[in-house]
Amino acid sequence: MTSSSPVLDHARLAKLREALLAASYTADGCLDLLGPTAYAALARSEAVPALRATGGGSPLETLVRLFLLQQPVPYAAAAAALPVEDCLTDRWLVRDGEQVRATVDVRPYANEVAGLPSADAWVVSDLGCAVGGAGGIGSGETSHGVARKDLVLGVGGASTTLANLAVRRPVRRALDLGSGSGVQALHTARHAQHVTATDLNHRALHFTALTLALSGFENVETAEGSLFEPVGDGKFDLIVSNPPFVISPGSRFVYRDGGMAGDELCRSIVRGAAAHLEPGGYCHLLANWQHVKGEDWHDRVAGWVAGTGLDAWVVQRDVQDVAHYAELWLRDGGDHRGPGSDYQARYGEWLDAFEAGGVEGIGFGWITLRAGGAEQPTVRIEEWPHPVEQPLGPHIEGWFGRQDFLRGHDDAALLAARYRLADEVVQEQVGAPGAEDPEHVILRHNRGMRRATKVDTVGAGFVGVCDGTLAAGEIVDAIAQLLGEDRVVLRDRVPESLRLLTEQGFIEPVG
Repeated sequence: MTSSSPVLDHARLAKLREALLAASYTADGCLDLLGPTAYAALARSEAVPALRATGGGSPLETLVRLFLLQQPVPYAAAAAALPVEDCLTDRWLVRDGEQVRATVDVRPYANEVAGLPSADAWVVSDLGCAVGGAGGIGSGETSHGVARKDLVLGVGGASTTLANLAVRRPVRRALDLGSGSGVQALHTARHAQHVTATDLNHRALHFTALTLALSGFENVETAEGSLFEPVGDGKFDLIVSNPPFVISPGSRFVYRDGGMAGDELCRSIVRGAAAHLEPGGYCHLLANWQHVKGEDWHDRVAGWVAGTGLDAWVVQRDVQDVAHYAELWLRDGGDHRGPGSDYQARYGEWLDAFEAGGVEGIGFGWITLRAGGAEQPTVRIEEWPHPVEQPLGPHIEGWFGRQDFLRGHDDAALLAARYRLADEVVQEQVGAPGAEDPEHVILRHNRGMRRATKVDTVGAGFVGVCDGTLAAGEIVDAIAQLLGEDRVVLRDRVPESLRLLTEQGFIEPVG
């Protein structure tokens, strides 16, 4: 382990955790201290408002300056806030005369899991490598004495996105594939008996261990290696992965670049998940995939899942053209700060690689896999750039449960079942002002994916009365009588709508 990395000593980490809690160095405590304006500015890497708000010298202000703003503080102030000599011994801090400074970013984190109360936690990462890190990663091949390729990032937007996607239910064994600083393991350790965290970067595994130990968890082990290699034939009830999914020419940064051709790394995780999921187990990952000239991206990603035996739900949240994508990640690497010729040369390398592969764009989204055991698995691949409810995990679990219901019910069984209107579904009528009847009736769901769908008169009448007391067929018969339509014809027509409304969560089977 490099000299810049703190030592993992569980007894002294427990003392440090007690000091952080005593000073209210928590997510809520920092928000209360800084206020919404300074807190929001810090998320934009603007430290001045936070510096202005932390000049009083209290233990909390000292800790914010030390670990969030990465400013040196007087030794005496640090000693009043935490066990300073232990922190110096274990290299959390270094001393410079009468001042001390942090060697790592220690960021308060609200460890939230659906169905459980929020818990205080802390994420340990390299300096300047968390969202709002005041130090900044900077350019060059080293950052704060650490090789750029080995940097360990803290909490970012991708981290929280994945954490909110995961199905949170009590499980026996879970796997965090590519753990980084341990954000996903933090969440998973709250509802799994045992968590295995893997990473190719040995520094990342050390930071994962620091994050989990500082946050008070003892049910996580680490294993070094690529993809599923470190776990052998092990099987898990839950797999989560925020992998280095960036599609780049080469592998400059372990935390970001997959090191495989194109989108092969993400494909490999999808293909490998089947052998490591227990029956009923879930795998969640964030991914990039290529949009190749002459190929439908839906077919490309469907090919990743084909033959695995897994149910799959793939959602593309965004797509960028190759120039925009290259610029985004060149800026992430600090290349825009270097000499213009270097930036232009590296930009050209990215465009050359995409041109050689016929790549026209890069899609970003999430993939959820489940070992449902069905002879004909359900695979849904869609584009959905619209806002969704967070956390989405409970709704993802509900979606897969409804797929089981639909697979097990033919048209007659669908009509024999009872349904209830889902919570927070509203009806909108669209038409010309003053018209007797609306041109369209829209159902809009304000939960989960927040979908909207158009229904006809029969559909609107059905959802208006389905409260779980009558079978769908009985409701359809009543509507047929009311509209003067043939009940047999209507019964033949309605199951298709029932499947759509159920699949999208507008109605829910009862019992």
